[in-house]
Amino acid sequence: MKKVKLITDGACIGNPGPGGWAAILRCGPHMKEIFGSERHTTNNRMELSAAVEGLSSLKEPCEVEIVTDSQYVKNGITSWIRKWKHNGWLTSDKKPVVNQDLWEALDEQDSRHRTRWTWTKGHASHEDNNRCDEMATRAAREQTSSR
Repeated sequence: MKKVKLITDGACIGNPGPGGWAAILRCGPHMKEIFGSERHTTNNRMELSAAVEGLSSLKEPCEVEIVTDSQYVKNGITSWIRKWKHNGWLTSDKKPVVNQDLWEALDEQDSRHRTRWTWTKGHASHEDNNRCDEMATRAAREQTSSR
């Protein structure tokens, strides 16, 4: 099983507003950068999209360490999602889970791989996280300039 490191980030100009997501995949000496954007979205949706798109880009099951600066994404996929699924995608307050579509997509991708989720402080000393932030922010800004 290939070992991959996936670093992700999302950005939004306004919340909601134009958003961007980015991911860096590293496997041995290989590195790939991917990114995308949406016209009207939220920061949390972009954080989730980065993880979904990064995992989706892997053509075969891999051992993946996912590095995110989003506690929302890390806690959601490693802890909260079990209760949400058990409760029919309702929170403990009996309200629908926000971003259910992306949580379901992330759950599907997460189950394809052997994953380990790691949190890193955003805008700090993690070089790949900083690069993802630059790409995601640029993608979001391009949405504002294309209006």
